[in-house]
Amino acid sequence: MTVHLEVAEGVGTIRLDRPPMNALDVATQDRLKELAEEATRREDVRAVVLYGGEKVFAAGADIKEMQAMDHTAMVVRSRALQDSFTAVTRIPKPVVAAVTGYALGGGCELALCADYRIAAENAKLGQPEILLGLIPGAGGTQRLSRLIGPSRAKDLIFTGRMVKADEALALGLVDRVVPVGEVYEQAHAWAAKLAQGPALALRAAKESIDVGLETDIDTGLAVERNWFAGLFATEDRERGMRSFVEEGPGKAKFL
Repeated sequence: MTVHLEVAEGVGTIRLDRPPMNALDVATQDRLKELAEEATRREDVRAVVLYGGEKVFAAGADIKEMQAMDHTAMVVRSRALQDSFTAVTRIPKPVVAAVTGYALGGGCELALCADYRIAAENAKLGQPEILLGLIPGAGGTQRLSRLIGPSRAKDLIFTGRMVKADEALALGLVDRVVPVGEVYEQAHAWAAKLAQGPALALRAAKESIDVGLETDIDTGLAVERNWFAGLFATEDRERGMRSFVEEGPGKAKFL
């Protein structure tokens, strides 16, 4: 298999494993969707790390495979391509991308599906599809512009240029830059800490933010209001408030 799901301490690591560059061929895309849906279902997975290994996150789509496709084939395939990435964005749990080396094209688009991105000092990110006479097709035009703003997204997509980790941080494309050998460790630590938190409240927070960004503020407030009130029916809410009253803030245990 070109993608694996490994679970430890409440953290599910979705690991790309297609040497040498983790090119995202059709089989890898389909497997990614399967594992994202599995991570969504599994109760022992409370947070997720996206990881490509120590050397590279993902260098993009399999260009040789794509070259053989005509318009008709891509009309059929493009929906499945987007669906595989959307499945990652819809994991109702905290998701962090641990980005090493290249995250280009589909690799950058996969990192955009995470809630938080930790990059190695040697990371290079970009959407170079324009250099092939194409545009990003796995969500890049939509997720990148929502993350860093339309003008910055257009600069990257129009030119196809790669940005190094420090510029990616300045743009807001990544959230933290760390030494190469610490990327997975820090991403796992971020996920493991949240895996100890109140799962339903985390889900509510993620859905409220994500849905709110896609709609008007009144609808977003309604989503927030419904989740906020609904959480008063949960054991985690009872435990959290009881702990606050009896022990002070930040002491509640949710597992």
